[in-house]
Amino acid sequence: MTGDDEAAVVDGVPSRVRAVYGPEDLSSVPSFGGGFINFGLWDGVPPDPERPPTVDDRVRSERDLYRRVLGALAGGRPRGRAVEVGCGLGLGCALALEEYAFDAVTGVDIHPDQLARARRANAGLLAASPDRLCFARGAAERLPLPDAAFDHLYSVEAAQHFRDLRAFAREGARVLRPKGRVAVASFFVPDDREDAAEELARRLDSFASGLDVAHPLPELTGALAEAGLVEVRAESLGESVWPGFDRFLAGVDLPVSWPRNFLGAYRDGLLDYYLVTATRPPAA
Repeated sequence: MTGDDEAAVVDGVPSRVRAVYGPEDLSSVPSFGGGFINFGLWDGVPPDPERPPTVDDRVRSERDLYRRVLGALAGGRPRGRAVEVGCGLGLGCALALEEYAFDAVTGVDIHPDQLARARRANAGLLAASPDRLCFARGAAERLPLPDAAFDHLYSVEAAQHFRDLRAFAREGARVLRPKGRVAVASFFVPDDREDAAEELARRLDSFASGLDVAHPLPELTGALAEAGLVEVRAESLGESVWPGFDRFLAGVDLPVSWPRNFLGAYRDGLLDYYLVTATRPPAA
């Protein structure tokens, strides 16, 4: 970020993040229908030249991305307690409880407006199971959570907003119990390509405005390893994300055209979508 961007950080929230997830309410934008606020995993919506993707297809893609992340955590392991960093409207927290039977989920978000929306969206579940779902305000770099309190930590399409991935990784390692798992899904620059940040800012307003940060993938994987996590792995999901999302955008009346540049940026190697997983080692 520039000096002006840094000066615009108020109570830990950069100005553009504050606007997009506050009064602008990204969850209400047609390209992010359904309230999950992610680009989606489109494997379950095969391309059909006779029928463009529908809003129901869009919501399915968003839910399927969460399922991919939660499956990476839960496969063959006790469900236990989980925390979602950057929970937005908390619909992913609810999915984790309802479809994957985690014992409890805590949703953390930096934006108070998002937390208010999450509590409204999940009012029934909060009332019925107050011991299984809760929300807390905090930054990814300073989680308001006790040490070794969780079996799983996950984050879906929020890490591109984090300003300090090393601090996030340290906090993740701190709040996880031994053998606890991390899963992060988001978009990153595939390597340390020097011109990536400048070129992404030229093509995509979300990078130009400071909403998204052009983090290289090795910055996250390296940070997780430095924090003492092991079995750090990154899997590209780009081909399951960008083409399907672009097909959907082609049928949406967008007020701006730049979101369709994500596919070109992926094709040109400027960014990719990844699922990154890691494990906290067993206690000595």
